[in-house]
Amino acid sequence: MDSKNRLAIAIAITCLIVVAMFASFGRSLFLVNIPSVSLAHLDEDTSDTDSSSAQGQDDQFWQVDVTPETVQSIVASLSRPESYYRELTVETYWTGGSHSTSVQFWQDDGWSHTRQVLPSGAVRHDITGDETTYYWYEGSESYRSFPADQYSADLTQHIPTYEDVLDLDTDTIVQTGYERRDVWPCVYLQVQVSDTVVERYWISTDTGLLVSAEREQNGQLVYRMTAYTQVQTPCPTTASFALPDGTELHTVQS
Repeated sequence: MDSKNRLAIAIAITCLIVVAMFASFGRSLFLVNIPSVSLAHLDEDTSDTDSSSAQGQDDQFWQVDVTPETVQSIVASLSRPESYYRELTVETYWTGGSHSTSVQFWQDDGWSHTRQVLPSGAVRHDITGDETTYYWYEGSESYRSFPADQYSADLTQHIPTYEDVLDLDTDTIVQTGYERRDVWPCVYLQVQVSDTVVERYWISTDTGLLVSAEREQNGQLVYRMTAYTQVQTPCPTTASFALPDGTELHTVQS
């Protein structure tokens, strides 16, 4: 076999190897930066024993495109950490003005502590348990309380309880997708609340937490929430869940 034929065969073999490698790895290379959510495949005829033995099998999960029909199932598959700390900013806009509130939030074992710096400069604290929210202003030794419910911790942060999107009529969900908000890969949805009001939500596929939210009225932005800082999980043991008189309501376990 002459040298030209050997060279041609070598080139052909090299091309086949390159094509095979691209077929095996090319898809993952192109999709590596696209966030996605996998949902477990549920078979009503499969017993609990069979389900547990099938964990980890590739055919039990599939990637889901975000559409108005699937976005609620995707959001339902996400869950907030039980113990974490993060910071966020809430901005409110009106004709001719706006203000911004900086919020720190600690969550652990059913207890939450919100510290917010108000536009006036005053600092408010809210500690919420199963049944009660306690609040006071920094520098004061007295506090007040009121009954709490499942929405209280979100209300103290001035953020929407975004799991409410699970109860929406699908017809009101007008836009969906995967989007990156700052460094966070998110599930995105836009809701047409009324003829004049639009709401948008960006929910992290990493943490299940609301990363950003917006509300527009008559085409004008009236509310924006952003939480782009790193989430610390679990909640730091230095977090305080004590009232201003020194009463410890909860202690973070190391």
